[in-house]
Amino acid sequence: MSARLARLLPALARLSPDEFRSGEQLARELGISRANLHLLLRQAARLGIDVHAVHGRGYRLTRAVDLLDAERLNADLSALGIRVLCLPELDSTNARLLTMAAEGAPHGSLLAAEQQTQGRGRRGRSWVSPLGTGLTFSLLYRFERPLAQMAGLSLAVGVGLARAIRALGGQGVGLKWPNDLLYGRDKLGGILIELAGDMLGPVAAVIGIGLNVRDGRLLSERVGVPVADLEAACGRPLERNAVLIALVQGVWQVLDDFAQRGFAPLREEWAALHAWQGRPVVAQLPDDTRLEGLALGVDEHGCLLVDDGARVHRLHSAEVSLRLGSAA
Repeated sequence: MSARLARLLPALARLSPDEFRSGEQLARELGISRANLHLLLRQAARLGIDVHAVHGRGYRLTRAVDLLDAERLNADLSALGIRVLCLPELDSTNARLLTMAAEGAPHGSLLAAEQQTQGRGRRGRSWVSPLGTGLTFSLLYRFERPLAQMAGLSLAVGVGLARAIRALGGQGVGLKWPNDLLYGRDKLGGILIELAGDMLGPVAAVIGIGLNVRDGRLLSERVGVPVADLEAACGRPLERNAVLIALVQGVWQVLDDFAQRGFAPLREEWAALHAWQGRPVVAQLPDDTRLEGLALGVDEHGCLLVDDGARVHRLHSAEVSLRLGSAA
């Protein structure tokens, strides 16, 4: 599908809901035959994009497709030293950027995909993002800190995302430990941190972010669980390039702070955003035992504090699954 999608995107970029485009002219601009154009546009339906064809008039979209614009992204983010690469389709932006990092990709490399086929979340979960509805991207930040001082990085990134969403007008967005964004009770986005480096440093951190921009209800039907979207949180239509720029700017500021001072200065801000603060939770631990108690927030290293009535436990994020308790 990757090669087909790479050919399809330029065709979609030339179409709009406002007017029909002649098939002959469109095919000529793309350098393909009209028959191949027809076959190509039939692929759009498989991606949830409706292309309306009328004999004698040509093609138009039933609604606009919001595609990433690498030129605009690079222009707006270059001041931060960020280089953006947009690809039509990838198995996983994190997996590809990890490889690129090992091959010497520079600090500030950002990889975004229109379509992700094997997007990964924490503990091997998948991340689904239909074309034009969400954002899936990964950012490379090279730290001079040792591996032991990287605890709390996913929480710091969450703070940066929450700041950016608030600046976009998002209301009611909270953080779930250790790496989820919620709107109400439903998942809005997620963070996946993967590290490579020496115990004493330096460390290359690949920060993967997936966020639903629109069509949360349709995505909920597709994945079978309630899913939120950013447009619902903001109460207005959003453009994906503008959202991506805002998110990266917010995260980059937090990463620069984290590089100097770690997570501790962000602890109180994270706690104020904690969606499950003071609520009963159930933690499934790596040894398959369960811990039930009240979520009290996090310590200076980003460990979740859970009070089971007898004592306060400190949970590390590795291989811990967390859900609300029955009394929540």
